[in-house]
Amino acid sequence: MFRNSLFAAALAAGSLLWAGTYRFDVKTDRPAVDYKTGEPMVFTVQLLEDGKPVEGKKIEWVRAGDDRRVEKGEAVSGTPLTVTTRSEKPGFVRLSLSAKDADGVPLHNGTRSVGYTAGAAADTDQFEVAQEPADFDAFWAKQKARVAAVPMKELERVPVELANKQTKDRVACYDVKVSCPGGKPMSGYLCMPKDAKPKSLPAKVVYFGYGVYPISKNDGAARNQIVLSVNAHGFLNGQPREYYENLKNGELKGYAFNEKENQDPETTYFNGMMLRLIRSLEYVKSLPEWNGKDLTVEGHSQGGMQAAIAAGLDKDVTMAIPNQPWMCDMGGAALGHLRGNWHIKPTPALFYYDPVFHIRRYDGRLKVLAGLGDYVCPPSGMAALYNNAKGPKEIVYTQGAGHTGNAKGEKFTHKSPSVQNNGR
Repeated sequence: MFRNSLFAAALAAGSLLWAGTYRFDVKTDRPAVDYKTGEPMVFTVQLLEDGKPVEGKKIEWVRAGDDRRVEKGEAVSGTPLTVTTRSEKPGFVRLSLSAKDADGVPLHNGTRSVGYTAGAAADTDQFEVAQEPADFDAFWAKQKARVAAVPMKELERVPVELANKQTKDRVACYDVKVSCPGGKPMSGYLCMPKDAKPKSLPAKVVYFGYGVYPISKNDGAARNQIVLSVNAHGFLNGQPREYYENLKNGELKGYAFNEKENQDPETTYFNGMMLRLIRSLEYVKSLPEWNGKDLTVEGHSQGGMQAAIAAGLDKDVTMAIPNQPWMCDMGGAALGHLRGNWHIKPTPALFYYDPVFHIRRYDGRLKVLAGLGDYVCPPSGMAALYNNAKGPKEIVYTQGAGHTGNAKGEKFTHKSPSVQNNGR
């Protein structure tokens, strides 16, 4: 019995050792985001093992979309699978793929199941969004006044030793804290070239994704510019792991998801976050080294949300790069827009924090990064953000990209005429 068990275990280990790496290869018959409403969308799917088509595996697919239509099917790998669908309204289609062996056991690469989420879209420029609050501008004027009522004061600027050999002799880095309403300071890392002269440098403010963790310094990006990296919570920087774990499991556990807090735009967790955001922009513009004309904001997910909101709130922002920004199209679910399982329940109060409404107030340059397989921050929200921007703009959709922040895959780009004409 024991010997048989050992043999079975060895056989299983050997089969894992011999198994190749599986992946799906998915193509559309035209650029995936350039379809028209009602036009056939043709996906061609192949399951590959070590880069070559593999036979005899079971492929299961599910088609869903912003038109609320669901279709399902299955096939045996070996020859390319063709899935033809269409969208009867402007919006996105999601094609979810999974793979099993001949016995119906899910295939894995290591511990990860083999799957892929592809997408396509029709008439993205006609995408419908909810109405913004009637007092949107008045609300944000009040929040800016709250920040202005607290005189800006640099509470701390502590030099930080850099471990990066490429920057430690060239870049000055500081742990900074700046006064702010709401009970917590604006907190982050300030980096810039050593011995920078007054009015000599462009500035970039970087915001970060959801979670409770030590932020990066981004000193590598500060060789020729000011870089202010802002933590969303106003907590301490550079602390031991236990400090962040305690916050994550205590005070900041599930932050921003509290339904009671989200009934009022001034009690939601996002309110304090955005007060610190307003102050972060004021602070970086107060630095004598800033050239007074070039100000970029960027971030991924929650950080992308902050970047888009920053662009709308501060007229001095000249470039915004929201990467898969969170909270876009808050009213989209009620309109049938597809989303995943991880999202905050929409309330009227949260509409004040929808980046789509903020970007309407921005006329600088915009570059949006979107994943056609991302349903944490769905591509419909990215399209809504792009559509509502007034200035030179560009959106890059990556096929199959989930919520990674570092998307790899076939890319499809839409640009406004002003960007195309300038070759940006």
